[in-house]
Amino acid sequence: RPCRCHHAGLDECSMTQDHSSHSIEAAKRNPAMMAAAQALFDNRLSDAEPLLKGQLKQDPFDVAAMRMLAELAGRIGRNKDAENLLRRALELAPEFMAARSNLATALYRQNRPVEALAELDSLQLLDPENAGNANLKAAAHGRLGDYQEALELYEQILANHPNQPKVWMSYGHVLKTVGRLPDSIAAYRRSIAIAPTLGETWWSLANLKTVKFTQDDITAMTAALKAVTLQAEDRFHLHFALGKAFEDRKQADKAFYHYTHGNELRSKALDYDPAETTAHVARVGSLFTPAFVAGRSGQGFAARDPIFVVGMPRSGSTLIEQILSSHSMVEGTSELADIPALAARIGARDGGLASVDADEAAALGQEYLERTRVQRKSDKPHFIDKLPNNWMHVGFINLILPNAKIIDARRNPMDCCFSNFKQHFARGQGFAYDLGHMGQYYRDYVTLMEHFDDVLPGRVHRVIHEHLIEDTDGQVQAMLEYLGLPFEDACLRFWETDRAVRTPSSEQVRRPINRDGVDIWRDYETWLTPLKEALGDIVTRYPA
Repeated sequence: RPCRCHHAGLDECSMTQDHSSHSIEAAKRNPAMMAAAQALFDNRLSDAEPLLKGQLKQDPFDVAAMRMLAELAGRIGRNKDAENLLRRALELAPEFMAARSNLATALYRQNRPVEALAELDSLQLLDPENAGNANLKAAAHGRLGDYQEALELYEQILANHPNQPKVWMSYGHVLKTVGRLPDSIAAYRRSIAIAPTLGETWWSLANLKTVKFTQDDITAMTAALKAVTLQAEDRFHLHFALGKAFEDRKQADKAFYHYTHGNELRSKALDYDPAETTAHVARVGSLFTPAFVAGRSGQGFAARDPIFVVGMPRSGSTLIEQILSSHSMVEGTSELADIPALAARIGARDGGLASVDADEAAALGQEYLERTRVQRKSDKPHFIDKLPNNWMHVGFINLILPNAKIIDARRNPMDCCFSNFKQHFARGQGFAYDLGHMGQYYRDYVTLMEHFDDVLPGRVHRVIHEHLIEDTDGQVQAMLEYLGLPFEDACLRFWETDRAVRTPSSEQVRRPINRDGVDIWRDYETWLTPLKEALGDIVTRYPA
C-alpha cells in the first residue's frame, strides 16, 4: 500500500534528481509539510490549506508544496487553479513527472483532453509502465471518441494489472459505448467480483437499462450497503442501482425508497441553487428583446455544420440524435461542453453578451467549430451537439452561429422529471436530485424556450417525444425538412445504424421505438406531489 506521503503528493520514487527531488527531501524534514501531507491524506483540507500557503510564502519555489496545493484545489473542483500551480511547478522542475501527471488530470477535468494527451504522451516516453497515466490516456481517448485506442489501452492495462476494479469498470463503459453489450456486462461483472462494494459499477450495470438484476444481485447490493467502511459515493450509487432493481420487479415502494435515499445523498455533495437558474432565464429574457435580436441580424459565423439538440436530460434527445445520425449527411458526436464554456467566458466579463460586437460574434462561432473539430470523425457536412443544457444558451447560439439548426426535444414533464430523478449523472445536472428543484428547472426551461419562440419564431424546431413515438414517419420527415435534408429511409431504421452512443440511452436506441417509458411516473404518483407542485400548470399545458 502506498505511504501517506504518496497520497499527499510526496512521491520521490517517480522523480529524477532535480529541483523536485530536493523539494521532496526538504518536505520530509519539514514538520509543517508533513502535517499538511497528513491532513491531505485524511481529507482535512481546511487544515492543509493554511499550512501549504504558509510554506509557499516562506519558499515561493517549493514545487512539492505547489503540487500538494494543486491536489487540494483539484479536490474542491478548482481545476484551473490546480493547473496554474502545476504549470508553475513544472517551470521550476520540468522533470517533475508526478506534477506533469497531475497536470494531465487537471486538463482532463477541464474537458481539455487533447492537451491532457500531449502531457501523457511526454510522460509515456519517460515512464512507459505507469498504469495510472495509461488509464487516464485511455479515458482521454474515450472522451475524444477514439474508442479503439481507448479499448486497446484498457486491454493492455488489464493484461498487466487484472485486479483493478475501476479499470474494468472504465473498460466496460467504452464497450457499452461502441455497442458490445455482452462484453460490457462481463467487464462490469469482473469489476464487481473484485470489489463487491464498488457502487459505481453496480450502477453502471443498472444504467445499461436492459440488465435485470437477480435476487443474488439484490442480496449482494444490500449487503454492500451495510459495510461499515462504505464511502458515500458507493452508497448513493448502490441506492440508485437498487431502485432500478426493484422498479424492474414492479415494487414501487422499495424502488422509490432507494431512489429517494440515493438522491438525498447525492444532493448533499452538490451546491445547486434553483434560484440561480431562474435568475439566468430572467436575465436572458431581458437581454434578448426583439430589438436586440433585430439589431444583430446577419452577425456571427455563417457555417451551417452544427445541429444542436437541446432540452431536458432524459427527454428522448438520444433517440433524435440516433435518427438523424442515420442520415448520410449527419454525424453524431456527443454532449459537447464547448457552448457553455464559451458562454461562461463571455458572461464573466463586464457587459456580458451585450458587449459582443459583430466581429467577436463571428470569431466565437468560428472558435466553436475549431474546438469541436476534434470530435468529428467523418467528412459529413453536419454534426450534432447533443448537450441538453444548451437550452440555456439558445440566444448565444443564435448570436454566434445564425445558420446552425436547433431542435428542442421535449417529453411529458412528469415522465421526464421522474426519469431524471431515477438517474445518477456522472457530472453536472445538479437540479436532478430533488423533486422540487427538478420541477422548477423544467418550468425555467419551458419559460425560456417560449420566449425564444416569440422573439425568434421558427428558429427552434420542437419534437414532442410522444408524437415521435406515435407518428415516427411524420416527425422524422418534419425534422429533415427543417434541417433542409432529403429524406433517407435509414432514418426510420435508426436502430440498425452502427455508431458509438455515450449517453445512458445507448442500448434503448439500438432497438425500434417503443412505449416502455410512457406514463411510468403514474406508478409513483403517491410520492411525486413536490414535483407536481413545482411544475404547476406546466403539467396540464403540455404539450401545447
